[in-house]
Amino acid sequence: MKANYHTHTTRCGHASGSDEAYVLAAIEQNFDILGFSDHVPWPYASTFRNPRVRMDVTQIEDYLSSVAKLRAKYRDKIRILTGFECEYFPAYLSWLAETKEEKGIDYLILGNHYDRSDENGMYFGRVHTPKELRLYVKDAVAGIESGLFVYLAHPDLFMRGGYPFDGDAKAACKDLIAACLEYKMPMEYNVHDRYLYNVTHRISYPNRDFFEMVMAAGVPVLIGIDAHDPDEISNSRQWDIAEAELGGYRYFLRHLPELTGAK
Repeated sequence: MKANYHTHTTRCGHASGSDEAYVLAAIEQNFDILGFSDHVPWPYASTFRNPRVRMDVTQIEDYLSSVAKLRAKYRDKIRILTGFECEYFPAYLSWLAETKEEKGIDYLILGNHYDRSDENGMYFGRVHTPKELRLYVKDAVAGIESGLFVYLAHPDLFMRGGYPFDGDAKAACKDLIAACLEYKMPMEYNVHDRYLYNVTHRISYPNRDFFEMVMAAGVPVLIGIDAHDPDEISNSRQWDIAEAELGGYRYFLRHLPELTGAK
């Protein structure tokens, strides 16, 4: 079974293509499961909104309705799931859990982009100091421990801005590994940046040194396209490279078993 659970839509403000175009691309590439997991629209206590990062809460119904219609239209060709990619924002986690239950959302993935809130928190893709790195790990581990999420997206995000794989990065990797093993949470082998910059080598993630530690420890790993354009799905080059790199790994997951029975 072949699945991608990391798919965005234009509602986040930095993706392109229709919702249906992503589905058709996935069918063309023989995916069994396509999960939409656009950036969650947090209900900010302030008037803050960043339309270049995520949809507004008023767009949730349109998002869910669109995915539901596609699920019904293509039910004989592919299983379509509805999710959100979310940070660990303690102030809004109760809302997140309630919304997931109320709206029948299939799953949530942990994409640890910002420290506590993107209203004023730092972006973890530009970590430059050990102190900032510790904040990233602290939030990621807390998110893992919350029990709300099915996997940790781009766990090596902190290396996106050029942070070296030094002693502090190794310690961070060990802490993330320990939490994922304890809570039986997979990590994502995210291929978006390699597609975005049209490269076969790693300029940010997935980082080879990071994942050598992850695989040596036995953490389950699955590929995430993190698609922001339907071409990221229809152009299978980066998926094929990642699948070849993980093909010999005992804990390479083609899908998340707990979601195969979802509606």
